[in-house]
Amino acid sequence: MTNAGPPPPRTVVPIEHALLIADAFDQAQVTELRHSVAACARTAGLRDDRLDDFVLAVNELITNAVRHGGGQGWLRLWKEPGLLLCEVADHGPGISTQNLDNRSRPAPETAGGWGLWLARELTDAMDVETGSAGTTVRIITATVPAEQHVGRHRSGE
Repeated sequence: MTNAGPPPPRTVVPIEHALLIADAFDQAQVTELRHSVAACARTAGLRDDRLDDFVLAVNELITNAVRHGGGQGWLRLWKEPGLLLCEVADHGPGISTQNLDNRSRPAPETAGGWGLWLARELTDAMDVETGSAGTTVRIITATVPAEQHVGRHRSGE
């Protein structure tokens, strides 16, 4: 017996996210990686200040991984609908609770301690997992400014 009817329609499930970069790095690759992140972020839809802010935030995270996380790290950059996400991981000693909980702006004359603060300030969301086996920081930025999201109401409307 054969199936005489037309074949059933195929269902295509959209991919939820697209991986743009997955790479290990050390001090020698920081500049090249920053340029790759900038190119991918631009292609993903970031422009102007949002592009600059995201790239600076990523640069702070990869620099922290090199300086404080054992000299090397791993970066993953991917996009999801309306979002650009970056995750930087290292195998350093972790971040102290005191440093992690401190969300105040460093004093202007402070030479260090700006990395996590800047990454948090320059992106829409940041999550940190840290412990004696290393640290993973994930930042998220919307590729479409909030006032352009469908269904959002601006004040005064």
